[in-house]
This record gives sequence, structure tokens and C-alpha cells, in this order.
Amino acid sequence: MGGTVRVAVHQGQEGLRVNGTVLVEPTAPAVAARPAPLPRGRIVLWTLTFVYVINFLDRSLLGILAKPIQDDLHVTDGQLGLIGGLYFAVFYCFIAIPVGWLADRTSRVGVLSLACALWSAATTFCGLAANYTQLVLARMLVGVGEAGGVPPSYALITDYYPPGRRGLAFGVYNLGPPIGVALGIAFGASIAAAFDWRAAFIAMGAIGIVAAVAVRLIVREPPRGTFDRAKTADLGRAGFWETVKAFFSNPLLMLAAIGSGSTQFITYGLGNFTSLFLMREKGMTLQEVAVWYALVAGLGMSVGMLVSGRAIDTFVQRSRAYYAIIPACSLTLAIPLYLAFVWSPGWALSLVFLLGVMALNYFYLSSAIALVQEEVRPDQRVMAGALLLLVMNFMGLGLGPTYVGAASDYFHSLGYARPLQTALYTLTPAYVIAILLFLWLARRLKAEAQTQGTAS
Repeated sequence: MGGTVRVAVHQGQEGLRVNGTVLVEPTAPAVAARPAPLPRGRIVLWTLTFVYVINFLDRSLLGILAKPIQDDLHVTDGQLGLIGGLYFAVFYCFIAIPVGWLADRTSRVGVLSLACALWSAATTFCGLAANYTQLVLARMLVGVGEAGGVPPSYALITDYYPPGRRGLAFGVYNLGPPIGVALGIAFGASIAAAFDWRAAFIAMGAIGIVAAVAVRLIVREPPRGTFDRAKTADLGRAGFWETVKAFFSNPLLMLAAIGSGSTQFITYGLGNFTSLFLMREKGMTLQEVAVWYALVAGLGMSVGMLVSGRAIDTFVQRSRAYYAIIPACSLTLAIPLYLAFVWSPGWALSLVFLLGVMALNYFYLSSAIALVQEEVRPDQRVMAGALLLLVMNFMGLGLGPTYVGAASDYFHSLGYARPLQTALYTLTPAYVIAILLFLWLARRLKAEAQTQGTAS
């Protein structure tokens, strides 16, 4: 009776045990809940997406209305390629750098609103152009404005949405291009068919002015680095050259940018001439383009953006290598569909294959954006987004349409019956280059993960 009673209490994975007897059943291990987006995150995301819709709508009008512009101003395929490619991209890509640097130090919302107003006014000027030179100057001004559109939006979304939710958020934001292209095709071609191509530019430019005002009224500037406390302990104001050096010396960012640029060489090279190709070499009318091509572009690109965004959030939790594996796989699947699209004898069958091409060609975008935004410090995000756009848009937007237009003129001079079709065939090697670059990036990401695992 006077002995000591010893009670052994143990809490573990098997529950609470007293003297070997389980008194409390085990509970599921606690799983850290992902942080929720900032308040108003959803309405901000949809507002930024709407602005991106206007951005791409205005940008795509030139390619959509290529045939009536060509007939009115008497320009060649090569001249169309230059105005939609190199001339536009020089301003769009390089001005994005100082604009990104400015936005990292001032109001990203203010920069975005002002940029939207500028490119929308310039779009209206395109409709007033009396000759090719005036159209070139107006398109250059569109490029100046659009340079301030996307990089601030990337940074705003990253500060409104935490890691683990950004892939889908960027997938939603990247619905801007498909919706913009689809609406541009539908409304631009319809307005041009009912009136003329000039009326389409003027009407779309006016809508953009309204969007610029909406940004100022709806979007609030969030704190920089909201969900990245580990990176913000010593957060200051990153220097211009410091950010440039950090971007171009990082092999992961460079592989993502060059792989994306190789992909955009295809998407912009094809996109700026698809409407002309379908009308001139497949026999579609402007009214048919306004309905069927609009549906294919909108549906195909939207599916690609949403599916890729969801896939990123799902698979990157297992390994960051999926930032590169996902686009590499999608581009591999796209090659046979692309060749079938170019080959198909009629426009109806051609559009069936184009639907798959449109979906698979755009898996890369959300992957590249999310990787770059997570790889840099919060005070470098707008600049990093601008540098990503510099590389991939100069390669894709600048060189893709320029190449296709020049190649079409070259094959025409050799007497080819379908020179634009032949030019589009020659884009195929760019798929292989992009796939190899993304596979290289996947290998680097795997190696980095293994190194970090060994170090820990």
C-alpha cells in the first residue's frame, strides 16, 4: 500500500496511452492550411484579367484584320510581319524595363492604369492611319503603352495570392489572351464586315479608356511581399542593375525565359497570320472568321490556361521540376496537331486541329510566370516580370511574325502556290527547340531540389 504508483503517459502517432492502454484515439496529423488570398483578391484578379483582355484585344486586331488592311493600304506579308512583330516588339519589350523599375518603386496600380489609357488611345490612332507609315507609328505607340500593362499585374497578383494558389490565379489572369483574341476576332471582324477595319480599331480603343478608369477605382495597392515574410526581412528597394544581374545570372530564369520565347516564336508567328491564312489559303470569309475562328481561339486557349494553372498548383507541390515538365509535354503533343492544321485541305478540318494546338501551345505561360515570380525577391517582381517579357516577347513577338511574313514573301518570289502555308510549316523546328529547353530546365530544377535536400 505504501509503494509508489508509476503512471506512464505517452502521446504519439498512435494516440494518448496510459500504462500501455490507449485512452484517446489518434487524430489526423495537422496539415498547415494554405493562407487565404487578401480581401478583394477575387475582384482584383478579375479586374486585372479584364485589362489583360483589352490588352490582347487591341494587340491582336492587326492580325485579325490583316486581309482588309492589306487590301486597303497595299502592304505585303513581310510589311505586316514587321508592323505586328519587330516594330511593335522593340518598344513593347525594351520600354517595359524602365517601366518595371518605376513600378517597383511607385504605385503599380497607377502605372497600370496610365499604361492602359495610353495603349487604348494609340489603338484609336491606328484606325485613323491614312498610310502604312502612320499605322507603323501608331502601333509603336501601342507597344509603348502595353509595356506597362502586364509586369505590374504579375506583381499585384503575387501579392494578393499566396504560394499554392498562384498557379490557378495566373491561369485565370492568363485567360486575358484567349478572351481578348476571341473577342477581337468576333467583334473586330464583325465591325469590319459591317463598316470597315478602321471602325474596329476606334471602337476597341474607346473601351480601353473605360478599363483604365476602372483600374483606378477598383484595385488597391497591396503591401509588397505580403506572403513572403522570409524574403522581406531586409526588404529595401532593389537597384536597377542589381535586378538585371540577378535575373540574367540565374540559369533557371534564363531557361524559363528562352524556352518561353521559343514557344512564343510559334504562337505569335502563327497568331499574326492565322486569320490571313484561313481567308486567303483556306477560303474562309470575314464573317466565318468572326464566328468559327473566334470560338476555336477562345475555347482552345482558355482550356490551356485553366488546365495548366490547375496542373501547376497540383504537381509543383511534389516537385518544382513540373514547372518545366508540364510545358514540355504539352508542346510535344501539339506538334502533330499543328502540322495537321497547316496541311488540312479545308478550313473546317483545319479549325478542328487548331483547337488542340491553341490549348496545348499555352501551357508554358502560367508555368514560366509563377516560377519567375517565386524565384525573385518581392521588390524585384515587376522588373523580373518585365525582363521575362523582354526575352520571351522579343524572341516570339518580335521575331516570330517578322520571320513568317518574310518567309511568305520569299516563297512567293519563288513561285510557290501557297507561300504562307509553306512559311508556317517552317515554324515546326521551334517546337523541338522549346521542348529541349524546358527539359533542360526540368533537369536543373531537379538537381537544385536534390542539392537543397542534401544540404538540409
